[in-house]
Amino acid sequence: MKNIIILLLLGAAFSFTQCTSTTAKQSNAESTDCCTKTKSEKSTCCSKSEATDSDAQNIANANVTAYYFHATRRCATCEAVEKVTKEALQEFYGDKITLQSINRENETELTEKFNITGQSLLIVKGTKVMNLTNDAFLNARTNPDKLKSKIKATIDELI
Repeated sequence: MKNIIILLLLGAAFSFTQCTSTTAKQSNAESTDCCTKTKSEKSTCCSKSEATDSDAQNIANANVTAYYFHATRRCATCEAVEKVTKEALQEFYGDKITLQSINRENETELTEKFNITGQSLLIVKGTKVMNLTNDAFLNARTNPDKLKSKIKATIDELI
């Protein structure tokens, strides 16, 4: 029991430092998005990620929802997580999947349902909940393309 409490405290401390950290730097070299190139420069990887009509139908039928839980007072990283997530969903899925931004201090039903105690980014389909909080807070400000790729990979896995 003592070990569980210690792990929970460490997890909470890690989450808090992720949110308030403003000096984290990561290399952008590890993440390249070929689909940001102009149409004439696109490589073959883009054909895999471009949505077709059948992909759009799958997404529409997927019932995937993205939730971002935040506090009333928000740091720059918290705001960046929401912004980058909205951009990724719009870029990859248009209006088919939206982000529900929820102030966890005011919304008790969903925070209890998902057992939310801090800022959290969740991708949900039915009973399957994918927690992207760590990836979101590590990358939203320093490497947003990496976060966008993670969001896309997670949703594609669910649909």
